[in-house]
Amino acid sequence: MNPTERDKQLYGSKVEVIRRNDDCTIYKINNLNGNAVMRSYSVFPGIELIYNDVHTRWVNIDGEQPKNVLEINHCKEGIIECKTRKGEYLYISKGDLAINQKYSMKNSCKFPLNHFHGITVAVDLDKSPKCLSCILEDVSVNLLELKNKFCENNKGFLVIKESKSIEHIFSELYSVSQKIRKGYYKVKVLELFLFLSSLEQEELKQSKNYYSKRQVDIIKAIKKYLLIHLSEKITLDQLSVKFKIPLTTMKLVFKEIYGDSIYSFIKTYKMQKAAELLKYTGEEINEIAGKLGYDNASKFSEAFKKVIGVNPSVYRKNVQMEY
Repeated sequence: MNPTERDKQLYGSKVEVIRRNDDCTIYKINNLNGNAVMRSYSVFPGIELIYNDVHTRWVNIDGEQPKNVLEINHCKEGIIECKTRKGEYLYISKGDLAINQKYSMKNSCKFPLNHFHGITVAVDLDKSPKCLSCILEDVSVNLLELKNKFCENNKGFLVIKESKSIEHIFSELYSVSQKIRKGYYKVKVLELFLFLSSLEQEELKQSKNYYSKRQVDIIKAIKKYLLIHLSEKITLDQLSVKFKIPLTTMKLVFKEIYGDSIYSFIKTYKMQKAAELLKYTGEEINEIAGKLGYDNASKFSEAFKKVIGVNPSVYRKNVQMEY
């Protein structure tokens, strides 16, 4: 099925339309690293609810983005790295809510964990109702005012940290019965708009920070350095000095980008690497432990079991039985 010009404007010239009916369109974007699938449901005129299922490192959309589309994004799993037109970086992590004007962002998104699952509510301000009180009495929400509140005064992009209110709105949207789907989407979208309208400026001050390109580049260089030197014992202080970045900033930005502390991230990576070596090579467990910076096999086995769930010898035996 051929994409429309509007489809290409929103998702790029390479987008595929897998299926289209009255209320749902399924899109797919393929690239060298994987793919992204978007299931888009029409809720109100000009307002869509989109389920995003991403398994790739990046998605790039060519062409000019529409200037009057407001996006509200919720992250269920994974992390999105977004870059504003001014060159600043923001990260959307599990449970976070992001509001932006589509045009204010660069056309590419990166996914540091190689996956992302979440929901987008997309509002075309040229086509959507000017006021929603005509849909449901006492729902006095002005969508243009929402855009001005979150985008005009916040560099065009704002990420609100995970909260019970956000979780309440989105949690049930990930498992909606098909029988009530159409009506339920309407109720939840109106609930979302009401919630956003009620937020005061003091609450918005608790939102996430922007990061400069320099900070992001340093953190990515630190990650690369650690993955190359897996056998070495490297302290956070040593990294701070080597890469000329304050320790507190280093820890904060690393967790924003990769969703975990430096030590925890590297430990998990080492154990995943160990699992690959146990499965695909005949190397002794002591040898694998040494490659990953462990002086003795018992400490390595303890760390491996905490991450993978069983000790190395049991893991190797189990995977060998699969063949």
